[in-house]
Amino acid sequence: MDRKKLLRWARDIVVITAGCALFGLGFDLFLQPNQINVGGMSGVGQIISHLTGFGSVAFWTFLINVPLFLLGLKSIGQQFFIGSLLGMLLSNLFLELFSGLPVPQTEPLLAVLYGGLLSGLGLGMIFAIGASTGGSDILSRLLRPKFPNLPIGKIMLAIDAAVVILTGIVFQDINKTLYSAVCIYISSVMLDTVVYGMDYSTVALIISDHHDEIGKKICEQMERGVTMLDGRGFYSGKDKQVLLSAIKKKQVAELKQIVIDVDPDAFIILQDAHQVLGDGFKRYNKNDL
Repeated sequence: MDRKKLLRWARDIVVITAGCALFGLGFDLFLQPNQINVGGMSGVGQIISHLTGFGSVAFWTFLINVPLFLLGLKSIGQQFFIGSLLGMLLSNLFLELFSGLPVPQTEPLLAVLYGGLLSGLGLGMIFAIGASTGGSDILSRLLRPKFPNLPIGKIMLAIDAAVVILTGIVFQDINKTLYSAVCIYISSVMLDTVVYGMDYSTVALIISDHHDEIGKKICEQMERGVTMLDGRGFYSGKDKQVLLSAIKKKQVAELKQIVIDVDPDAFIILQDAHQVLGDGFKRYNKNDL
């Protein structure tokens, strides 16, 4: 294994460990004491632990995950499998370790807020590097072939919804269901912020009579590709050339300056682009969210 790949693996292990620790803290300090869950297999483990009066949440979550990982061994990518296996083991380890920490006395809504934020932050860190903590993520990938028209996110949402409903039934308190639903929402928003918040680029559309000079400067000075599109002015009826270029957020000011220096009358449209894939940007990975 070369040095670059070794460093990437070391970084991934550190991130997964930190993410699992944050998830464990959020669950053990805020969610479990208030009988609130964040869905997934940890929620199922919480329900089984309450029903049987035996074993911890970590114990049952681990037992549930083992067959899921065995079933998914051949159907998911090797890198995702290894990262998720590590995430599953570490998350359960931290759930067990942190269960002995003194629990802060908080209102249920505060427990939902901070539990959701911590668990979402932890899961987001893990998901951002292409891993998971197993559970519903593995199950959703196994169910996907049976429901090809449903995105993985929708399948995971259905699993979490079922767990949340079961929470209210088992604990015989509709408030548990409502609090858990809010917690899942907060956690998912936090997760999306971590996973996608830093993955935005900008797509620029530039209309100018000096399109050749502008396109050349973008390619040479910014090292970004440019695509020429054919257009026609509706009012004037004249043919127009439209430049399209995907750039990094930090390059927006530079792009504006280049265009205005060449043609102060140029028409520029800038819009956010999410998950730009290709040369100069992120490469597609089938295990990405």
